[in-house]
Amino acid sequence: MPVELPLEFNAVSRRTIGGWQMSRRTSGTRGSTVVVLAAVLALVLTACTGHVDPGSRLPSQASGGFGAEVKGKLRSAVEDAMKQSDASAALVGVWAPWSGSWVSGLGTTTAKGTTPVSADMNFRIAQNTMPMTCTVLLGLVDDGTVRLDDAVSKYLPGMVGVDGITLRELCQNTSGVGDYASELAAEFVANPTREWPQLELVSDGIAAKPFGKPGEKYGLSATNFVLLGMALQNASGKSWTDLYNTYVFGRLGMNGTSLPSDAQVTVPGAHPTGYVTPLDAAGARVCEKPTAMPELSPSMGWTAMGVVSNVSDLKSFVQALATGALVSGTSAKAQANGITIGASWQKYGLGTLMLGPLRGNVGAVPGYLSAMFSDPTSGLTVVVALNNSTPGVAFIQALAQRLVSIAAKAPVTQKGTKAVTGLPWSEDQTVAELARTASCTPKK
Repeated sequence: MPVELPLEFNAVSRRTIGGWQMSRRTSGTRGSTVVVLAAVLALVLTACTGHVDPGSRLPSQASGGFGAEVKGKLRSAVEDAMKQSDASAALVGVWAPWSGSWVSGLGTTTAKGTTPVSADMNFRIAQNTMPMTCTVLLGLVDDGTVRLDDAVSKYLPGMVGVDGITLRELCQNTSGVGDYASELAAEFVANPTREWPQLELVSDGIAAKPFGKPGEKYGLSATNFVLLGMALQNASGKSWTDLYNTYVFGRLGMNGTSLPSDAQVTVPGAHPTGYVTPLDAAGARVCEKPTAMPELSPSMGWTAMGVVSNVSDLKSFVQALATGALVSGTSAKAQANGITIGASWQKYGLGTLMLGPLRGNVGAVPGYLSAMFSDPTSGLTVVVALNNSTPGVAFIQALAQRLVSIAAKAPVTQKGTKAVTGLPWSEDQTVAELARTASCTPKK
């Protein structure tokens, strides 16, 4: 289903099957042509829809949980973060193949509530949608539908402000285009159920202060991923429900993950209520008045921030992301070819944040914070979410790094597996970062 655009925004017409250019010329008998076409179709369908087990490329996971000491430290780290962020709920999973695992839901589904959180509950994953969108791009590249360095204007002709920008630059946040999400943050909280047209979002982003010229430098922008969503929908002729299911969700068996419709303002399935701290007229946070966000239109995030998922599904995805299991070897290398965005160990690939040996991403949307990371060598994986978005992505990233620091020191109980040998940060540094980025003083 193409994006609805003004008349001059014509979708690109393609006569391809899985990237194979089809022509009227044939050789041999009609029967042999049919057989060849059937074989091609079978290969394409197998490549696109075959089930993938991300764990098959990682060391086998030790059975059972962590020992009491490691589990206690992990739980304390999450509970500390809940207090600092004023979150009533946390959803967390930590897997260290050489030692054990811990998956849990902590707290209650509402502030001062009584319904306990379960580990399988859903939440809005915010910018963790971005690597999923880029994985679809790479799947379409592998199929021959698009190329990484195609101009965005090829698929969105007539769109003002995208000249000289490529699909690759959208995914790597090097397009230079401004970020609509930061421009409209207050309006999203004030009007949570409003349905936002994609053209309005990208127009606001393009009109915002640019980060630079195309390809010049990194600048995280939700506008990039809405533009990418519009372009790929036109290039493929498919809806994003179909694209995600074909290239990501269906292949990994992510049955609890979806891109809800614009009108689906509540989180599908069981979930903790999300909260955010409002701002006063001067822009200061009113910490004593956290605002519940039980409803939010996914249209404000779409292919940048709109997906809903859970801990188990994100584990599958981030492990596949880290190992390149969903794309070709060439595309996996492109996705992991990161540019430095901070310290030398902080890089950004195609929709992928890389911290030392870990690959994944972090996200913040009104109501929820989340992070997912996996090490493709040792298999160490962390997924964590909180139901108060006030502190922002730096806070949830620091929490994920603290959990990694703790799990990395877990004793080896399974012979033949690889443990993490070193991290470019310490747990003490993450504790200090959590304190620095906590926006409000915890309630007593």
